[in-house]
Amino acid sequence: MIVIVDERETVKSGYTSWFNREGVCATGFRTAEFDMWVNTVSDPDMLAVEAFLLGDCEARHQLPRVIKGRSAAAVIAMNDHKCLDETLDLFAAGVDDVVRKPIHVREILARIKAIQRRAKGETESKSAGDIRVFSDGRDPEVKGEVLSLPRRERRILEYLVSNRGRRVTKTQIFNFVYGLFGEDFDENVVESHMSKLRKRLRHRLDHDPIDSQRYLGYRLVYG
Repeated sequence: MIVIVDERETVKSGYTSWFNREGVCATGFRTAEFDMWVNTVSDPDMLAVEAFLLGDCEARHQLPRVIKGRSAAAVIAMNDHKCLDETLDLFAAGVDDVVRKPIHVREILARIKAIQRRAKGETESKSAGDIRVFSDGRDPEVKGEVLSLPRRERRILEYLVSNRGRRVTKTQIFNFVYGLFGEDFDENVVESHMSKLRKRLRHRLDHDPIDSQRYLGYRLVYG
């Protein structure tokens, strides 16, 4: 999930809509709302946040340190105008990147993934057995061949590969794919996506690579 902090409703709703079109859930806050949320949200829910975008908001130079105290997610500041002093001040305040609007959400997503890779020392792809996923929106490769997937199934597979060796719950997957505020959907939608994803992987691999246990969640099984 991407969290956008901006006082302007048009900016929040616009970017939220654009991210959703890319299959990435997003939500927007005004500064006062965000300040209350970031200090009260649970640690498991905070883990669902991939990045914070700071636009025109109060106390913008104080927010990065507040965020870093709760989350390791990327913090990106969005400027309306080019200003060297402001850019330097924002980096000094603790942001990971500064971009100038207008900027396409695909570029923002690419920058987020680059920040994550640098933080973890990772490459642009991750593998688990015969499955390889990419951080730039490309479809995964299974046994060396591209497997075309609907965007939400692709996101689920990316999440499973990123958590390879660990079991993840339905709630964790839902929060990653739909965000913490996906009121229009029920968590059970994960089961539908997972069923279709397992069928596609089983057809390509000749076995089911996803182990599921009721109440415990899902885990990717690979050689």
